[in-house]
Amino acid sequence: MSQDPNGQASLRHPLKQARGLGSAKGGTDHFVIQRITSVALVFLSIYFVGFVLSLVGAEYVEIRAAVANPWHATLLVAFVIATFWHTKLGFQVIIEDYVHTALGGFALQLLNTFVCVLAAIASVLAIIRIALGA
Repeated sequence: MSQDPNGQASLRHPLKQARGLGSAKGGTDHFVIQRITSVALVFLSIYFVGFVLSLVGAEYVEIRAAVANPWHATLLVAFVIATFWHTKLGFQVIIEDYVHTALGGFALQLLNTFVCVLAAIASVLAIIRIALGA
C-alpha cells in the first residue's frame, strides 16, 4: 500500500499518482524541437555564410537582386525563423534552470518570448521588403 501526497494510505499505484506531474509533462516536445532547429541551423548557417561571402564586395543593387531571388528569400526566412525559435528555446531552458523566483521567471520568460518573436517578425518583414523591391 502506498501513501498519497498528504501521507494518507492509498490503494493507487505510485505511477498513477505521478502521471501528469513534474517536468515529464512537456519536456520531450521542447527537447525534440530544439534538436530539430539545431540540425536545421547547421545547414541553414552553412548556406547563410556562403551567401554572405558570395556577396562580399557586391553593390547594393546586386545584393538586393540576390535577396529578391525566391530561393534565397525563402532560405533566409527559414534561417531567421529557425534562429529565433532556437534562441527562444535555449533562453527558456537557462531561465528555468537559473531563475528561482516565480515572478522573476515569469517576467523573463515573457520578455524572452516577446523579444524573440518581435525580432523574428522584424527580420522576416525586412527580407520580404527587400525581396519585393520596396
